[in-house]
Amino acid sequence: MTAYRYDGTFAGFLTCVWDALESKTEPVEFLLPDGEASLWEMQELPTDREKARRLYTALKIRVSPAFQKLIARGFLTCLPQKELDLLVLIRRGMKEGDRVRLDLSDPVMARVNLALTKMWTEWDHLKGFVRFSELDGALVGEIEPKNRVLPLLASHFAARYSGERLVLYDRTHHEVLVSDRGQWKLLSAEDFRMGPAGAEEKAFRAMWRKYYQTIAIEERINPQCQSTHLPKRYRHVMTEFITDEEMEKSLSGQAAPTGLLGDGRKKPQTP
Repeated sequence: MTAYRYDGTFAGFLTCVWDALESKTEPVEFLLPDGEASLWEMQELPTDREKARRLYTALKIRVSPAFQKLIARGFLTCLPQKELDLLVLIRRGMKEGDRVRLDLSDPVMARVNLALTKMWTEWDHLKGFVRFSELDGALVGEIEPKNRVLPLLASHFAARYSGERLVLYDRTHHEVLVSDRGQWKLLSAEDFRMGPAGAEEKAFRAMWRKYYQTIAIEERINPQCQSTHLPKRYRHVMTEFITDEEMEKSLSGQAAPTGLLGDGRKKPQTP
């Protein structure tokens, strides 16, 4: 029994898959560099981008482009031990072809499909729930998703704000989208800090909060219905639900160290 330790990247995962297929190894778990120790025999594999590229190309040629995309998207989900499920699908795909993707009776495929559905739901929500502040000539926002959706959101926001400088930080996965008039890239950012907002930005925040409160009809307020359309786990980074003081603390990295969201729930852990 072997446990693989890799760098957490997609290329690193494909390197592990290459080794498992070549050596006919059946890994029992995948661990990240800063992950906990394992009782199983540990094998640390450095990322080999050439092997990863060749395997990724093989998924398209030997199985199908749709299967290749499914594996890449599946890696972005927060499915527990997603690497093991994706490895099972890759093994089957190499043997059986694209029919593995269409086998809805397979429990592994069902788990991955469910995880993908939840990820795309979160992606769709965040396209509308992200709030930006203007800081030093750039639009700056933060998200705290369960899935690693920032790579999927990048092209959307870069195109939507093609004439702006844009910064969007993923608190969960410590990743930041930087876009300059449509040209964007993703960067790692363990420590993300922004300066305080100016008077004009604070005035716009106040107007937005006032608008949000004014359009509500008190007799028709329905918290349960509202939570269905706007889940509470998104609200702690939305302008209309937090004060300027809370937002400034968040943007400057001074958020309360309790690890709680705005509604009292614990923050989702990094997959």
